[in-house]
Amino acid sequence: MFVLKILTSFLFLSAGVQCAHPLSWLPCVFNDYIVDVNSEGGRDVKVLQRSVILQFGQGGDSPVNPQALTFLVIESKPNLWSYLKDVEADHMDCTIQRSTTEGVHINWPAQKSQEYNSWFSITLTHTKGLFTVSGILRHPCEPPPSGWQDARNWPAVENGKTLITSVAVVMKTQTPMMTSGLGFQKKLHCQFAVDHKRPNVSVLWYQQYHGERSNLFSHASHSGQSEGRGVDLRKLAGGDLSYNLPFTDVKHEGTYVCSVSVFPLSSSLDIRLQIQESPQVSLNVAHTLTLQEGENKKVVCEAENYYPLDVHIEWYEEDPATSGQRVGSPLPKALNNILLSSHKNNMDKTFSLSGFFYLQASLRQSGHRFMCTVSHQSLRMPIKKSFILIVEEPTSWFTLTACSILVILLLSVLYFMLRYLHQVRKYSLQKKPY
Repeated sequence: MFVLKILTSFLFLSAGVQCAHPLSWLPCVFNDYIVDVNSEGGRDVKVLQRSVILQFGQGGDSPVNPQALTFLVIESKPNLWSYLKDVEADHMDCTIQRSTTEGVHINWPAQKSQEYNSWFSITLTHTKGLFTVSGILRHPCEPPPSGWQDARNWPAVENGKTLITSVAVVMKTQTPMMTSGLGFQKKLHCQFAVDHKRPNVSVLWYQQYHGERSNLFSHASHSGQSEGRGVDLRKLAGGDLSYNLPFTDVKHEGTYVCSVSVFPLSSSLDIRLQIQESPQVSLNVAHTLTLQEGENKKVVCEAENYYPLDVHIEWYEEDPATSGQRVGSPLPKALNNILLSSHKNNMDKTFSLSGFFYLQASLRQSGHRFMCTVSHQSLRMPIKKSFILIVEEPTSWFTLTACSILVILLLSVLYFMLRYLHQVRKYSLQKKPY
């Protein structure tokens, strides 16, 4: 692959110019089939990666690099160049390979005469994930040697040649990679175009996840019959094959394939949907925790309802008195006595996990901040929850005894005073003559 990149860079230098607006050509990787005929007449097929040029223009245009194999895409409907005109060349990855029709030869509706066609599939990917374009290029040519109908058996194309091609089928998605939380509505974008009117088109959406395939939607234009839902049939006639997810769930994660078939050709695009749900973090203590010296407390940091599985919980201890120093401020100390619970599987297929430790209060820790940090791939920054520990000195035995005696004495005095007052009131009532 490293050698291939060097060859691609060489193509740029050989052309003498960089691709600038308007985009006129791109360096591509061509997966070619090399056929070796052995002594017994059998053919051994090998795949060879070659550096080639994809050029946009008209028939008869000179190649930008005469030494390289050039795929010259002439203007047609659909127009492949229109899908790329606002993009810089160094933001594009281009791959071309032969497309086989498994020996089936038909007169393509867009061709002008009884030509024979060879087919090439092309994939153009934006390096920042903005879009992906896929399509089939048609190259009119002479019929292959007898018995060599399959594309994998065709001889390699030599460098220095220019293959004049037109676009037979083209597809584009502006959502090649999507990330969603739970409960959102998402639209998987997919559009397509064919180079002739009223084509016999079959379209298909299916989902692949953990090796399992689930068909979501299909439609055949010749019969007008559809299966499944998620695609607007009114927009489908105009080439909009976008799929709508009304409510995202964990089960919706996976690779979605948007496929278009015009016999005997087929093209498809992959769209990756990843579900990410951020954890809900809480502590089992208030913002301030008051303990007596020597008292033990189980402190729990709970991370709940997150997806996917991996989450990281850490506890730190920090002395606020020293953290405010501008120079030489010590970093929060990570606690090494943290225990983790087992993962809990929730009903909605999300997960929960707790990280806890047993805190034994010490006077030297009074005023310290204890902080839990939770990291997860759905978070740009870790979630932090903290509390301040206040440690009080325990009451001594002597103090407790003295307080108890004092309380007993006060209660005794109060008792005798109330009894005395009661007797005085009783005596005063007996002295009255009426």
